Amino acid sequence: MTRAILPIADPRTTARLVWATARGHRPALVAALVAFLVGGLALLVAPRAFGYLVDAVDSGDGDGVLIGVVVAIAVAGVVGGLSQLGATIFLARAGEPALADLREEVLDRALHLDGRRLEEAGVGDVLSRVSDDVRTVSQSLVEVVPTFVQALVAVVFTAAGLFALDWRLGLAGLAAVPAYALGVRWYVPRSGPVYAAERVAQGERAEALVAGVHGAATLRAYGREQDQLDLIATKSWAAVGYALQVMRLANRFGARNNRSELVGLVAVLGVGFLLVRSDAATVGAVTAAALYFHRLFNPIGALIFLFDEVQSTGASLARIAGVITMPAEPQPARPPQPADAALVLRGVGHAYGAGSPVLQDVDLALAPGERVALVGATGAGKTTLGAIAAGILTPTRGEVSLGGVPLAQLGRRELRRRIALVSQEVHVFAGTVREAVTLARSDADDAAVRAALEKVRAWGWVTALPAGLDTRVGGDGVPLSGARAQQLALARVVLADPPVVVLDEATAEAGSAGARDLEIAALAATEGRTAITVAHRLTQARAADRIVVLDAGRVVEVGTHDELVAAGGRYADLWAAWAV
Repeated sequence: MTRAILPIADPRTTARLVWATARGHRPALVAALVAFLVGGLALLVAPRAFGYLVDAVDSGDGDGVLIGVVVAIAVAGVVGGLSQLGATIFLARAGEPALADLREEVLDRALHLDGRRLEEAGVGDVLSRVSDDVRTVSQSLVEVVPTFVQALVAVVFTAAGLFALDWRLGLAGLAAVPAYALGVRWYVPRSGPVYAAERVAQGERAEALVAGVHGAATLRAYGREQDQLDLIATKSWAAVGYALQVMRLANRFGARNNRSELVGLVAVLGVGFLLVRSDAATVGAVTAAALYFHRLFNPIGALIFLFDEVQSTGASLARIAGVITMPAEPQPARPPQPADAALVLRGVGHAYGAGSPVLQDVDLALAPGERVALVGATGAGKTTLGAIAAGILTPTRGEVSLGGVPLAQLGRRELRRRIALVSQEVHVFAGTVREAVTLARSDADDAAVRAALEKVRAWGWVTALPAGLDTRVGGDGVPLSGARAQQLALARVVLADPPVVVLDEATAEAGSAGARDLEIAALAATEGRTAITVAHRLTQARAADRIVVLDAGRVVEVGTHDELVAAGGRYADLWAAWAV
């Protein structure tokens, strides 16, 4: 099934976004442009000075002109080098903050994507945009843009210098333009779609890699490792295939431009010969014209060889702009206030793809403060139902309401304040323990943080850390086990104090040693709250007020632990298998 990837912005929308991002840094951009222009003027000095020298030698006055020519070229070289340095510095001062703004915007928009839209696009598409595409633009800013602008200025100024020498020599140089234009006309329509397809292929490759890494344990359990590796190889070679297409196109484009250079240089030298023979121009002027045109080779070559980088950057910017310009989910100014913490699901059904229902006709009502456990075999739809109940995923059918108010009317901000979700895959954010807990409430003091940690039985091991609450954890700090990471997540729930909590197998990573402590922590975090627990361990289900058994996306049993065991149905079979 082809994924409905996130939108890709058109060139006009992308250009508007780039300008809107860059215009806040106009002083540095203007300074960079001035430096580039000064550098372009400095490039005109050496060919013209050599022309003067040739005419001076021809007239017998070479010794008197030589020193001046050397000094002029040396000064122009110093000015050009300093201008290039200044242009690079000012461009970085303008571009890096602008890029930081762009990076923050795309990440912020990605974090607020609708759950269903994210499922449709796939994590790989989003990941490639906030990582690969942003990295491509960042590298372009440092490596490609300065060289591209410098080459463009050099082409414009050198062409102007050629016309300033003699308009006929300038027209002769223009003989190369049709050849260049034909080459560009051949290249652009062929390369543009290939670059766009290459970026999409990279996103699909990332999706396959992410799915393989996240599902490694399941793949190993079912002996499907090779299937996933084959899929990754297929997606990777697809990306390689597009990269090879790009390279082949670039090589053929380069050959066309070499022919263009030959046409232009022959035209300049031929016209120059006729002008000198008729005394309409000096040998020095023609020499300078030939040097000017020859000097165009490197800038034009740079533009050509950077063209693929510019196109790749443009494709990445279009993908970034596609995310940033996605319409934001409307937030009600004054959302309706739920009457209580009663959570009701009516006629809920969901399908991730056409004809593949995961949930069908689920009706479930939770009274305020009631704890309900969802149990069932793998693939029964428990996690999907939990995500729908938490408002993370919008069902394809049916409605979910809180205190009589449909979740769709609350708005994302109000919804997150009232319903918290803790999944089995908890990320440990880089920072101190205090910062990890106060993510839920930034104004919480140490007393509140301690109370939350004590409630979930985490305060003991936190105080044993080298710096207590100030100990850094995460990627650059003390590594935490899965159980401890879950305890921090549960502490955030206590600190945020939402009326409703959804625990999606939140004790699955505890292992046998810490399972009991983490189950007690989960019970403490949900005390007094309406709670849905996707139960990985049936001991969690036993402690719930009510148990809902799912099978193939439908509710097949509802009752307490004792009632369901006595009924001898699906739950009784699961409990018997668990208790063995």
